Amino acid sequence: MLPRSPARRALVAAAFAAALTSLPAAAQTPIKFQLDWRFEGPSALFLASAAKGHYKAAGLDVTIDAGNGSGGTVTRVASGTYDMGFADLAALMEFHANNPDAPNKPVAVMMVYNNTPAAVLTLRKNGIGKLKDLDGRKLGAPSFDAGRRAFPILAKANGLATPNWTSMDPPLRETMLVRGDIDAITGFSFTSILNLEARGVKTEDIVVFPYANHGVRLYGNAIIASPKLIRENPQAVRAFLAAFTKGAKEVMANPDPAIEYVKARDGIINVELEKRRLRMAIDAVVASPDARAEGFGVVVPGRLALMASQVSDAFGTKTRVDPNAVWTDAFLPPKADLNILPPARK
Repeated sequence: MLPRSPARRALVAAAFAAALTSLPAAAQTPIKFQLDWRFEGPSALFLASAAKGHYKAAGLDVTIDAGNGSGGTVTRVASGTYDMGFADLAALMEFHANNPDAPNKPVAVMMVYNNTPAAVLTLRKNGIGKLKDLDGRKLGAPSFDAGRRAFPILAKANGLATPNWTSMDPPLRETMLVRGDIDAITGFSFTSILNLEARGVKTEDIVVFPYANHGVRLYGNAIIASPKLIRENPQAVRAFLAAFTKGAKEVMANPDPAIEYVKARDGIINVELEKRRLRMAIDAVVASPDARAEGFGVVVPGRLALMASQVSDAFGTKTRVDPNAVWTDAFLPPKADLNILPPARK
């Protein structure tokens, strides 16, 4: 055989290179994920794994969208519009109990907010120094607010009367409290405190009654997945939770820089405010005393069963909530990998 000419060798090399580039890349499983709310500090827990490539390294092509409330997120995962989401466990329970025949009821697969962030907030000038002082007062919140929906549980635990409720759109909640239109509000503590400060209220003039500190040990927000995804690609669920856990650990170890991931999705956020919101969320509900006692990501069966009963009663659901139907730990990372909470502050 005659030796190949330089031109022939170059042609063969070019053809070989073209063949390599035409080979399919490693398959990336698409996952559409919806948050419970808009892009704010706590969403960095999810956005970090996307920005750092953890989802991609796990074989996933993850799209993360903002939400407009946990109820909407649950409904969209149930409809198949999204594969996974982040939603209040009480909202998921309500959906299950009110739609017993729905074919695609989402399932919670990892607990993130070990305690509900729900709280009653008021201003010191209103003279409400203890929960019992709420009796006879006007409370305000959007009709779908998690704290408002769960207020009967707080009331039963503390012997409170049924309040007079005023409904409003979310942006008006803190404004109406400052104006004096209402005496107190319900909301997520780390959201409403900062919203009140943004309206000129001094921190020391805000009175906060977290549900978790007043006899209400409801779980908060969890990662949920559609039964279709669980059935057809359980490994994708496992991969997502493992990748999320890795990013969440990095965020909790050093929260402030992670706000850049949030700013990349919403360029008009107040960076310093969202740094505070993220730190407050971590301290109050992600790395709370209950979370440290129980472990990140998991639930305690007895506490879950009690919550299911409380939600059934407080929400007046069509059927009783079945705690075994709303939760599974089958896809969680190994226990050692869930050891991600930062050291407790002294």
